[in-house]
Amino acid sequence: MHIAVLMLAFMTITNPAWADATKPVTLVVLGDSLSAGLGLPAQAAFPQKLQKSLQAKGIAVDITNAGVSGDTSSGGRDRLDWSVPDGTDGVIVELGANDALRGVDPDLTRAALTDIVQRLKARKIAVMLCGMLAPPNYGADYAARFNSIYPDLAKTFDVPLYPFFLDGVAADAKLNQADGIHPTAEGVDIIVANIMPTAEAFLGAITEQRR
Repeated sequence: MHIAVLMLAFMTITNPAWADATKPVTLVVLGDSLSAGLGLPAQAAFPQKLQKSLQAKGIAVDITNAGVSGDTSSGGRDRLDWSVPDGTDGVIVELGANDALRGVDPDLTRAALTDIVQRLKARKIAVMLCGMLAPPNYGADYAARFNSIYPDLAKTFDVPLYPFFLDGVAADAKLNQADGIHPTAEGVDIIVANIMPTAEAFLGAITEQRR
């Protein structure tokens, strides 16, 4: 009886540290229709598939899909506070595709993404950027100004960058829906497979900071 009481007391004392060590990392994917999963079942969207792939590797993670179809980087900034609740460990920012499609001034996109990163870092929330590339129809000057945003911000704020969210999927008809823009479920699988090393390193850094 005394041994049982002592063991219970020991477990009670040590449980908080143990629980903290195994507590899932909480992530939010702040994005547009590419991460929201437009045209796909909920379980086929990028955040859900990324979580499943990470968990299959034994990584404890809980990912919230905060993708809003049609959102620009400015829209993501405007809803940042309620899209990313207190207690969030990290945010994967996937914004800018709609800015590029609509020809938004890259200076506005840069300012919005800068504000998002700064505000998250001020809240001690880790940030990972997903880059986007401008379509060719706006010309080389626009593309150069737009495409430089993500590597510049990653360097300035020392945050990890996955250079192009649609790498391996963009412009491949077999991996995109009829609109030629949004990935199919198979396309999402490729995005997840390609982004996994960056996501794993991001989660590893968050876990290290907890210790």
